[in-house]
Amino acid sequence: MSATQPITPCLWFDSEAEEAARFYLGIFKNSRIVAMTRYGEAGREVHGRSAGSVMTVEFELNGQTFTALNGGPHFKFNEAVSFQIMCRTQEEVDHYWNRLGQGGDPNAQQCGWLKDKYGLSWQVVPTGMVEMLNDPDREKADRAMEAMLKMKKLDIAELQRAFEGERTVSGKR
Repeated sequence: MSATQPITPCLWFDSEAEEAARFYLGIFKNSRIVAMTRYGEAGREVHGRSAGSVMTVEFELNGQTFTALNGGPHFKFNEAVSFQIMCRTQEEVDHYWNRLGQGGDPNAQQCGWLKDKYGLSWQVVPTGMVEMLNDPDREKADRAMEAMLKMKKLDIAELQRAFEGERTVSGKR
């Protein structure tokens, strides 16, 4: 575990911890597997895993440390926890949205949220979105909110047009 990061998310998988870690490494720059632990004979009556199979994978995504655990089918991910990816450009939004969404649940996509193929929820958010929604001009903030609520993948230009009160691509003000 990383000595510089005192809180590390631990993601519970049935048996896909290594596969998932490698999937995420292929999406995020500056990412790596830090360590892998394997099940031994000890505790086999409890964990039921074959000796030598992967127990945990510690990995980093852009400097954020995660642990993936092969813990069995007892627990599943749900929307109560998600990871936010703050994006400066539409190109970044498109990259993360398209890559993380591959094989995921297309019905669980709304307002920048998506579920990946492992059931993990992500929020792909433009950095300017928070500023728009917190703008003291409530009419501008409300227009941005209304535009966002109609989107699955967030479109920075559309959000900005709505925020400014300009005609959007859909023809609405």
